[in-house]
Amino acid sequence: MLKACLNGGRGRDEHPAVPLTPAELAADAARCADLGVAAVHVHPRDTDGAESLRPEVIAAALTAIRAARPGLPVGVSTGAWIEPDPAARVAAVRAWRVLPDFASVNAHEEGAEAVAAALHERGVLVEAGFWTVEAVAAYRAWRVPAGRLLIECMAEQPPVALADAAAMLAALPRAAAPVEPRVEPPVLLHAEGPATWTVLAEAVRRGLHTRIGLEDTLQLPDGTPAPDNPALVTAALAAGAR
Repeated sequence: MLKACLNGGRGRDEHPAVPLTPAELAADAARCADLGVAAVHVHPRDTDGAESLRPEVIAAALTAIRAARPGLPVGVSTGAWIEPDPAARVAAVRAWRVLPDFASVNAHEEGAEAVAAALHERGVLVEAGFWTVEAVAAYRAWRVPAGRLLIECMAEQPPVALADAAAMLAALPRAAAPVEPRVEPPVLLHAEGPATWTVLAEAVRRGLHTRIGLEDTLQLPDGTPAPDNPALVTAALAAGAR
């Protein structure tokens, strides 16, 4: 699966084509879906342009995207930088009137399991996100099932990012031989910044899901500025991502 990550925490000061409003997110989502992405990940914004988990903000973005591209799976972030208080993040999830198809939960964050549990209770697929091997260890203690595992390489140097990816992949529960046969959640591997394209190539090589978009990088594989999300998707598809 190739997922498009449309905006993240970026603003127009970083790139003029970053989609912020529901209409802009919907337009980019539709264009990326036309190119072949299987899902989109967005960070909805309030009227001041700040990331938000408030029900009306989440609903506006999801409704616009689904109207523009019915059936396209849409996910959001529950990162602690959006709402630092774990209890408030849980309350926000429980207050959502329109539900995303999936939502990412960073396993290293305080209250991560409780946020994952709230999502699971509401029928939202949980994407457990790992930035470190220690985060993988924290996830192994969860009592909440994840529907997808996100290996997220934060190192800027490509060789370090690849080493981090290998270490986290080796630490996943699926790396251990189970006593009973079981179905493990699929894995999505990606990076941010200068290591984005190197790690995307590694995901392709390993046959893993991956993602691309202005949240992760502002550059095409050759180092030139990316004009927009569809251009990044086109490059990822050319690199073998599917």
